[in-house]
Amino acid sequence: MDLLLPSSVHITDQQSQSFRWRGALSSLKTGMRETAPILEKPDEVMSGTRKTVPKLSLFPLVFLIFYEVSGGPFGIEDSVKAGGPLLAILGFLVFPLIWSIPEALITAELGTMFPENGGYVIWITEAFGPFWGFQQGWWKWLSGVIDNGLYPVLFLDYLKAVVPAVAEGPVRVVSILAITAALTYLNYRGLSIVGWLAVAVGVFSLLPFGVMAILAVPRLDFARWLVIDLEKVDWTTYLNTLFWNLNYWDSVSTLAGEVQSPHISLPKALLYAVLLVICSYLVPLLAGLGATELVRDDWSDGHFANIAVALGGAWLGWWMEASAAVSNMGMFVAEMSSDSFQLLGMAEQGMLPRFFARRSVHGTPTLAIFASATGVLLLSSLTFKEIIAAENYLYCFGMIAEFAAFLWLRLRRGDIPRPYKLPLGLIGSTIMCIPPTILIVSVMVLATFKVAILSCIAVLFGFGLYPCLGLMKKNFVSFAVDAEFVKAKDNKTGISKDLVDSQVSLLRETA
Repeated sequence: MDLLLPSSVHITDQQSQSFRWRGALSSLKTGMRETAPILEKPDEVMSGTRKTVPKLSLFPLVFLIFYEVSGGPFGIEDSVKAGGPLLAILGFLVFPLIWSIPEALITAELGTMFPENGGYVIWITEAFGPFWGFQQGWWKWLSGVIDNGLYPVLFLDYLKAVVPAVAEGPVRVVSILAITAALTYLNYRGLSIVGWLAVAVGVFSLLPFGVMAILAVPRLDFARWLVIDLEKVDWTTYLNTLFWNLNYWDSVSTLAGEVQSPHISLPKALLYAVLLVICSYLVPLLAGLGATELVRDDWSDGHFANIAVALGGAWLGWWMEASAAVSNMGMFVAEMSSDSFQLLGMAEQGMLPRFFARRSVHGTPTLAIFASATGVLLLSSLTFKEIIAAENYLYCFGMIAEFAAFLWLRLRRGDIPRPYKLPLGLIGSTIMCIPPTILIVSVMVLATFKVAILSCIAVLFGFGLYPCLGLMKKNFVSFAVDAEFVKAKDNKTGISKDLVDSQVSLLRETA
């Protein structure tokens, strides 16, 4: 875990100007302070009234990552139903080592190397060019929107026990629209609000599991943890459940430009979030399995509420239900923040039309948020298992590209300063990437034929969308830069004039 603590690397102005990624505002901030002061505080550049927008500090950043990745143990019950107690426990012990920690380490290095909105889109663009950078953005944005379509539905599934009318029909449709609109408005009001909301929701949602764990201690039977029956394992559901509950560590990179001192805060926040996520899964799992009789078929969504009632009474069960419902709100706003700032970053780089980069008076990308909310509404009719399988498949494409970009940038772009650098050489980094890559391939191979076909169609759509945007760029839609991305000069003291002019034009237009 110490690997996530940032190294003490001093970046000079001259080194900062050597960043060559296309559309990189961090280079411009250093090289243009005297001639273009508008770039000094890009968070103050808004449409309409200019307003100082606070950066994300460490504490809300930790909980924002927590909700981008996890949101608590709600949803891990299927791992017990699919694999049994021992495999479920081992899964949440071993899976973070071969998947979560490598992904978090790569995010810490590349996120501080390119501390701007857009995150992994910038990484892929620098390594393999704008075409693959755009594809990465398309895969990850679509995966995130599919994921977000789940949370309003889950919120109502918990609420229908109290309000049966929301279970089906027009009332359910109106409720989904109202929830999506309300949570979208919170995203519009600013990242600081979203971050502190994540803190409040996180504390409220995790406390009942702490109470449940304490009540479980006198009843623990360790032998119940060791039950295993390999003949009854549903490997597809088991792996998809683990993967879905332990991925998206890279999502925070898309809003790195909104983080206070990202070279320090980002690695620390990832470290603390990794620990928080692992504990939030293992503690309830060990308590629930060890203190109650095992009936595997009972372990499905919402079963922790039943365990809470058995251990503490109805009051704890109601608290658990409320926590589960509220947690979905936290996951929704965290995911939408990541998705919308990704679109903003892509627009700043010239991958999407200029209007996606326009900010509200609260510093948020208005049209990017609206686009993400629209996608959520269109996809909210999918079932739980369809959503998990579809988003996992698309996410796999993106993660393979990220691992490849990480190794390529280590090999070919060692000249770019790295405020945090994983203390492994190229060979060690390659070895670290092998287990998660095998896991990714396994998830894709085990996917159903329907999910594979639909995901491949989505990928092909992205291939066609790129040249269409190119035609729009050349003809009738305004983009931040010219038809192709503009590289900074190869020397370490100058920046391409075309790149500077395009970014200054974008920022002045949105002021």
